[in-house]
Amino acid sequence: MTRQKIEIKKIDNITARQVTFSKRRRGLFKKAHELSTLCDAQIALIVFSSTGKLLDYCSSSMQEVIERHKSQLQNQEKPSQQSHLQLECEKKACTLLSKELEEKTTALRQMKGEELEKLNLEELKLLEKLVHTSLRRVIETKDESILKEINYLQKKADQLQEENHKLKMSSRNEVQRDVVEQGQLSESTATGICNSPDLPEDHDVSLKLGLPFPN
Repeated sequence: MTRQKIEIKKIDNITARQVTFSKRRRGLFKKAHELSTLCDAQIALIVFSSTGKLLDYCSSSMQEVIERHKSQLQNQEKPSQQSHLQLECEKKACTLLSKELEEKTTALRQMKGEELEKLNLEELKLLEKLVHTSLRRVIETKDESILKEINYLQKKADQLQEENHKLKMSSRNEVQRDVVEQGQLSESTATGICNSPDLPEDHDVSLKLGLPFPN
């Protein structure tokens, strides 16, 4: 016959509740003793009944087990405390950074001419001085940039002019070389004609331009 499963809930009948408590308390203490004996474990049980009666079991010294338990809890709480302190420091740093960011944002807006109604006369004078200083730095930086651009363009123009001069000189040399080669070719041709054996000795090889033929 199978054992009927008991529903786990509070027993309303006081007598039945006390009987069940007594039986289960003895069973719990017996299991604790067996666990301690079999596994060489330190076990301490503290139980208060519904009437306030204290019942306990300990495999060794109850005070020793309690002290060991307290020590273990303290060791576990130390990393938690360090994490808490670290978290607090990070929160403070985040708050300071947020405040600094807000101040810088407000200062930037005021440099742009916004949110000036909250400033007094001295703060407005200081802001005016800062604006003039910033404007002077911007102008100086702009002038330096323009000067660098002018120097770059001047160097580029000088480079192009030099390359153009080299191209002209190269073209002129080629023309002169062609003229010289053409003159050498004409002299060579005339010399060859004069030295030809087929021509009679009294033959006139000079050019006669614009003269009429004899009748």
